[in-house]
Amino acid sequence: MIKLNGKTGKRFAAMLLAAAFMIVAAPASYADGPSGPASDTTIAESTKNEATGPGAQNQEQQAGQAEQQAGQQAGQAEQQPGQAEQQPVQPEQQPVQPEQQPAQSTAGLVASGGRYLDPAKPMVALTFDDGPYAPVGNRIMDSLEQNNGRATFFVVGNRVASYKTEIKRMHDNGHEIGNHTYEHKYLNKLDAAQIRSQIERGNQAVAAVTGESPALVRLPGGSKNNTVLANINQPIIMWNIDTLDWKTKNAQKTIQSVLGNVKDGDIVLMHELYTASGDAAVALIPALTEQGYQLVTVSELARFRGGLSNKGIYYSFRK
Repeated sequence: MIKLNGKTGKRFAAMLLAAAFMIVAAPASYADGPSGPASDTTIAESTKNEATGPGAQNQEQQAGQAEQQAGQQAGQAEQQPGQAEQQPVQPEQQPVQPEQQPAQSTAGLVASGGRYLDPAKPMVALTFDDGPYAPVGNRIMDSLEQNNGRATFFVVGNRVASYKTEIKRMHDNGHEIGNHTYEHKYLNKLDAAQIRSQIERGNQAVAAVTGESPALVRLPGGSKNNTVLANINQPIIMWNIDTLDWKTKNAQKTIQSVLGNVKDGDIVLMHELYTASGDAAVALIPALTEQGYQLVTVSELARFRGGLSNKGIYYSFRK
């Protein structure tokens, strides 16, 4: 047992009493809950309180507005595809217009040779003999096709094989190919068999290239007699305007011979062999078109001006 002096004993007793008090007081403090770090319950309640505060309400409003905007955008996005699906309908409707336009713009017109003709308007048939000859013939066809016109080419049979491409173009582009005999013989100087041979061989030469025989015949020089007429069973096409281009070989004279005399229903005689005739043609074609003439084949002219018959002889189709 330890003996203490007076002062030391009092101090020791005081320390014991303080320690005892601390031991008794400790359980009482823990009875109200832990005083250390916050519990999970406290954190949850604190978070709940923070979530229900003014700042959280603003966030909820902003989130709600964002959801509404997102919903509106989604609705618009859903509507837009519907509009895009409707747009392709227009291209399907548009092609109807080209189908309707011809009915409106071609009322009273007749389709022929790859274009439309108006039977009520003036027509002229330009005709070219003695071909084919591509250097001139193609120039004539170029001008005609640029001006919505067509012509009749009376070709010599023994020349056809040398200009197959030109002959095919005549046929395929709506021009007319006529028979100018096989060898350009003056038929009034031949017997019946020779006449028939010239016509038949001429038809065959063209058919060998195009698949079709010419419907019309033009007599070389226009020469004829009873034997000639008795042995040709196709319409014979003459002319009422002779440009004499084969004689003058002058483009300006050829042009003047036509423009100063032409009328509705006329058949104009020119020749394909001469450069001057080609020059005249490419000047005449647009000039006649500007004057209101439709440039047509002989068969087209006849179709709208009374027709043709086998063994018939035609100089013009004036009304």
